[in-house]
Amino acid sequence: MAKPAKQNFDGSINGLLINPFRGQTHDQMVRKTKDFMEITHIDDGWTEYFRKGAFLAQDDQAFNKEREDGLSLKKSEQDALRLEDPKTGNKWDQPFILYALVVCCSLGAAVQGWDETAVNQAQTQYSAPLGMGEHPVTNPTTILGLVNSAPYLCCAVAGCWLTDPLNRYLGRRGTIFVSCVIACATCLAQAFATTWPGMFIARFCLGFGMGPKSATVPVYASESAPVHIRGALVMMWQMWTAFGIMLGYMAGVVFQDVRPDLQWRLVIGSPCILPLVVCAYVFTLPESPRWLLEKARRGNVRYYDKAFASLRRLRRTPLQAARDLFLIYHMLEEEEKIRQQRNRFVELFSVPRNRRALRAGVIVMFFQQFCGVNVLAYYSSLIFQKAGYVRNRALQASMGFGIINFVFAIPAIKLIDGWGRRPLLIATFPLMAIFQLLTGCAFQAKEGSKARLTLVTLGMYLFSAAYSPGEGPVPFTYSSECMPLYVRALGMSVFTAVTWFCCFLLAITFPKFLQAFGPFGAFAYYAAWCVVGWVLIILFVPETGRQTLEALDARFEVPTKTHALFGLQQVRYYFNRYFLFRKGSSPPQLNIEFKVPVSAAMSIDPNAPRKIPIEKEVDRLASVIEMT
Repeated sequence: MAKPAKQNFDGSINGLLINPFRGQTHDQMVRKTKDFMEITHIDDGWTEYFRKGAFLAQDDQAFNKEREDGLSLKKSEQDALRLEDPKTGNKWDQPFILYALVVCCSLGAAVQGWDETAVNQAQTQYSAPLGMGEHPVTNPTTILGLVNSAPYLCCAVAGCWLTDPLNRYLGRRGTIFVSCVIACATCLAQAFATTWPGMFIARFCLGFGMGPKSATVPVYASESAPVHIRGALVMMWQMWTAFGIMLGYMAGVVFQDVRPDLQWRLVIGSPCILPLVVCAYVFTLPESPRWLLEKARRGNVRYYDKAFASLRRLRRTPLQAARDLFLIYHMLEEEEKIRQQRNRFVELFSVPRNRRALRAGVIVMFFQQFCGVNVLAYYSSLIFQKAGYVRNRALQASMGFGIINFVFAIPAIKLIDGWGRRPLLIATFPLMAIFQLLTGCAFQAKEGSKARLTLVTLGMYLFSAAYSPGEGPVPFTYSSECMPLYVRALGMSVFTAVTWFCCFLLAITFPKFLQAFGPFGAFAYYAAWCVVGWVLIILFVPETGRQTLEALDARFEVPTKTHALFGLQQVRYYFNRYFLFRKGSSPPQLNIEFKVPVSAAMSIDPNAPRKIPIEKEVDRLASVIEMT
């Protein structure tokens, strides 16, 4: 049993960011509401809603008891609050406009996936006409890898880092609009390319759309949605990206009978359709309330009204909109104080809690690529042809790979919270290693034999099925929640840059890997990375699912050595139980204790202990301290 790690964490930073009203008296809250109305110049007719919303922002149970100030909720407001509570209502019962926004974000994710896989089908035909080699299947060149990897190079060195300035000046909707315009224009530019440098430039510029879009769309969805469904919406990004990947494969099958000199142009230009749909209606949706508030705080007071109007469209009642606006406003105030007092970039590395979270996030992002998934995503048609399929059959086999990738991402919607992030990764990485090795070994069979075709297809399909519920959705979900709020945006920039740069390395090196090591050596290489990833996840990646921010801080305060020993004890326990069938022992526990802020503990039980083990903390505090 792992020795409990007793931490002395007081939750001061995250406590202020998630609920800046802890411990505030009634009079202080009344004063805050009055000051808020004076600063924002919101019409006085909404004052009553903000008075009630302020107390709800402080304590969601504020109106479940007798009040002395005369404030009370209307029946419609009580019903709306009951409906948003996962215990008493249906958290998915939301206004139509919110679901319209989710659809738009889903289409944005599908654009991303389609952009990624259009090249898969086209490369086997454009290689010779554009001067990248006469035999892309039997002799893929470095130039082919460079052209295929161009968007990811752009994302890593430029696209991701443009996200902040684009969002600052254009807003979430404007950034999505511009990134989709770039995606559409560059897809058409690829379709009309006549030389490989022209194709390289077009694909490199595609990265200016992919980078900001990949970082903005999930943020836009999470900032617009109520807290209870934000995690599921982050998961949706990966699922609908998988849907777009599937569409890219389908496009190759749809155009397979078109004459060769036109076919690849239609396939690589086809992703221009979805961005136009997103551009057509993204400005009919409300802007992110948080972005509007940030704009208002920089001196443009009329944006306070716009932020409130946006929230009224996205929530069931004006009371819920007032509560959320009041809370976001004061959270932004606290964030600003922290920015002024702390060097956030230095603290990414100097604060042990942040450093451990950074390491864990980089691990899951690095291995999302180096497990080898995008080698299959970008080169599956080439791999299937190398296995012995004729071209049209290879396109159809690739479509099957894409369909499996999407279908097996669906169970993760429940598993990612029900089972947890860490268990999903630990369970799926050994399977991915086995199936990568199976695919490589299949190429040792006689060329042209049915055994070779069957085993290559089986290995790739099983790998896709293992990847989709685990290392597919977990990295973006994990990296979006592991960092403390005050450095979260900075951490996400690092994580997305890591994943795009690794994506670039895979795309550019695989053709040479095939030449140098052959199919068996190439796939064995990625199988070995899967094993390395499994070990590092066991040792250095704590669980983050269904945790409050205080619980997350406590987990990442655990010394690295303590957590690594706990991981090894887990491996020993499961090996004894499921391989040696010794069922007498109990699973190891990592009992972490941390200090609960006084106001949070008192809101649960006046006699509550100030230190609570983390396993109990999830049940006791989840209703008071919502994950933001």
